[in-house]
Amino acid sequence: MGKNKTSHLLVIRLSALGDVAMTVPVLLALTRQFPDTKITVLTRKFFSPLFEDISNVSVHEADVKGKHKGILGLWRLSKELKELKFDAIADLHHVLRSQILKLFFQNTGIPLIQIDKGRKEKKALTVWKQKEIHPLKSTHERYADVFRALGYPIFLEASDIKKKGTLTNAVSKHLEDANFKYIGIAPFAAFKSKMYPLPLMEKVVEQLNNTNKYKIFLFGGGPSEKEQMQKLASIYTNCINAVGVFSFQEELLVLSNLDLMLAMDSGNAHLAAMYGVPTITLWGVTHPFAGFAPFGQDDTNAVLANREQFPFIPTSVYGNKFPSDYEQAIASIDPQEVVKKIQSILV
Repeated sequence: MGKNKTSHLLVIRLSALGDVAMTVPVLLALTRQFPDTKITVLTRKFFSPLFEDISNVSVHEADVKGKHKGILGLWRLSKELKELKFDAIADLHHVLRSQILKLFFQNTGIPLIQIDKGRKEKKALTVWKQKEIHPLKSTHERYADVFRALGYPIFLEASDIKKKGTLTNAVSKHLEDANFKYIGIAPFAAFKSKMYPLPLMEKVVEQLNNTNKYKIFLFGGGPSEKEQMQKLASIYTNCINAVGVFSFQEELLVLSNLDLMLAMDSGNAHLAAMYGVPTITLWGVTHPFAGFAPFGQDDTNAVLANREQFPFIPTSVYGNKFPSDYEQAIASIDPQEVVKKIQSILV
């Protein structure tokens, strides 16, 4: 296939935030190597800003809680999509919804390839027993495999990242002091087993704050998280509570201009990494070997729970399954280790 191949691809990835963000480097690689290919991403409206400024990429909204809800809604969605005249479909989600859409497209003759999630390998990796573990194929490469199977032999490079966003007035006033390095900290995750306990995270924040070298943006979502981050921001003078302050687009602008991000195995890590921001991740019962490490990051940027103390890790892919005494495994990471790792990058 030549790099001037002209076609129109539908890319399906409806959720979740981190998984959708992980498509970005792959689409950047695709548009870099096949610049004449048009791409429509089927995803939720909220995620649209992730794909802004990527050439030849547009978003078609999947309103899965409204007009596209249920089988009848998916049939309506398939009718909308057929009108856009795709040459091929890349299903990067491979869940029930996309399976139903596949049925609606089965008589069109349009090639449709679905991601191989590697469920068998992941099941073997997460079995609850003491084990030797090895890295599985990354999710980014699994996404890329779908395009390769459709006739787009793409390869991923470290340069497949988005450019820093141009700061608006509302954002720039928080990032205007050149005497500071800017750090993002996102201490929350979908499951408690993936969250570094806030008392330990506060020790990290305290040490960073007291150096007077860093400005720290605290990220999260929802009233409870906003309240918790506001407490930290009220105690530590170099902290800024970003929860509820910025729109999602503005959060992306802040993220893209950070010097470093500290996050859990969660969506914020992938958002920062898609801009090439050095991203340190803290891991509890999950493990980067399952394929969900942020794009382009050095392996040493993943700070892991103590596997000698918790030899069953990883106990699950998503952090929702673990022995009862493993929920606090992430607390085996010493705050001082986290601070030293941050400072080693921000020299």
